[in-house]
Amino acid sequence: MKQMTRITLNPEVMGGKPCIRGMRVTVGTVVGLVASGHTLNQILQVYPYLEEADIYEALAYAAWWAEEIEVPLTLA
Repeated sequence: MKQMTRITLNPEVMGGKPCIRGMRVTVGTVVGLVASGHTLNQILQVYPYLEEADIYEALAYAAWWAEEIEVPLTLA
């Protein structure tokens, strides 16, 4: 995976959820808007402080996260 520069994780912002550039806009919000059929232009009108690259990186982050596998650890 390439380096993500627009996705931030800060426990003091939105409870540590992945956000766009430290703002109070979560990756989940952006991905949810795209999934519900909103266009990039519509999203950028509602969130004028976002950039097109923010949306694409949120989608890339969500795709990467969906492919991650959690392996439970067992203590012997």
